[in-house]
Amino acid sequence: MENIPPIPPNSFRITLKQTMKGARLDSVLMEALRAQNQNLDLKNISRAKFKELFNKKMVQIKGQNARASSQLASGTTYVDILGCA
Repeated sequence: MENIPPIPPNSFRITLKQTMKGARLDSVLMEALRAQNQNLDLKNISRAKFKELFNKKMVQIKGQNARASSQLASGTTYVDILGCA
């Protein structure tokens, strides 16, 4: 059984499923945000605002601040964007 971390209050969660390791978090996350329809603000976010989310430490994986340049492991990653519920 998979251990899914709790969703922080007032945040938007997106689940990333990777078949290969090594992809950059920012690239995969931007693609996933553009493809989803649950949060239209994030779907249409500008690149500058997207970068700001990382700079302001509003992107988390397992409760830890994520870096845009982080390499994703293969499998499922739960990404929480704080303040974007």
